Amino acid sequence: MIAPTNNSAPSTAEVPGSTRHRVSEAEAGERVDRCLAAAFPALSRSRIKALIEQGNLQIVPPAGGTAETLDEASYRVKPGEILDLTVPPPEDAVPRGQAIALEVVYEDRDLIVIDKPAGMVVHPAPGNPDNTLVNALIAHCGDSLSGIGGVKRPGIVHRIDKDTSGLVVAAKNDAAHKALSEAFAAHAIEREYRCFVWGLPSPKSGTIEGNIGRHGIDRKRMTIVKSGGKHAVTHYHVTKVFGLGAAELACQLETGRTHQIRVHLAAIGHPLIGDPVYGRVTPARRKTHPGAAAFPRQALHAAVLGIDHPRTGKKLRWESPLPADLMELFTILSKA
Repeated sequence: MIAPTNNSAPSTAEVPGSTRHRVSEAEAGERVDRCLAAAFPALSRSRIKALIEQGNLQIVPPAGGTAETLDEASYRVKPGEILDLTVPPPEDAVPRGQAIALEVVYEDRDLIVIDKPAGMVVHPAPGNPDNTLVNALIAHCGDSLSGIGGVKRPGIVHRIDKDTSGLVVAAKNDAAHKALSEAFAAHAIEREYRCFVWGLPSPKSGTIEGNIGRHGIDRKRMTIVKSGGKHAVTHYHVTKVFGLGAAELACQLETGRTHQIRVHLAAIGHPLIGDPVYGRVTPARRKTHPGAAAFPRQALHAAVLGIDHPRTGKKLRWESPLPADLMELFTILSKA
């Protein structure tokens, strides 16, 4: 049993069992889901709403008496009422865990940071139902996953493409998931990517801004759209010039949209080397850099990740060196 929140510090992780809160005078008239979300910050409001609608909330009247089950999240609370919310044990994860080797950069009870190899899908989807990062994390983390939305699974707050390598952070509990999601939404996460592009961007440092949405004809592609879409901003600077045919860039994301770097760089005429969707190997490029023209994936790597720890607030920062295939590409371009 967790003590009433007006007599103890709020819980910072979802714990199965009964959580009790006595409504104060200041909370009178508040929606019950909002009241409980403020009392138990480890539980998101959407999670609390789902628990209420599933019949997990009982209310004891101010003067005592028989508790009644409430299944309406919009109920307005009264001072002195005791809200008794039951948090059931987390359900088994779907999808299933799979024992897949991972390069773990950092791990504690709240989060885990992985250096993902190119070729690994982050989340199961049609065409990639298993052998994903999520499957691997479920098996690796085991009982340290206290549950996201009541399910034993990692909370993925950002994704990188299958053929992009580099750093990915995942939450182990609802509180960490909520905090990291809010940080990403507020653009309070440091993310830097290293990439190799065709040509030499001019100027060598700049900002690309343009709303990104689905392509009007090819729905698997993203594109810069004149209306609609989602606001997207990418900052870049050239870190290495390979003649006039190619360059290495560092890109900082101000927003995080699907295929953002790939779309933005292609839009200014400098697509990623190896990008099968947004890049095109011209005859001149193939002649100048035949080795680079044959590179089998988009030359993009999530090299830096910086966050404030969701529990302690401590600033954490990780760097990932270029993987072997991109180092080989660097060498090929340097010799051209």
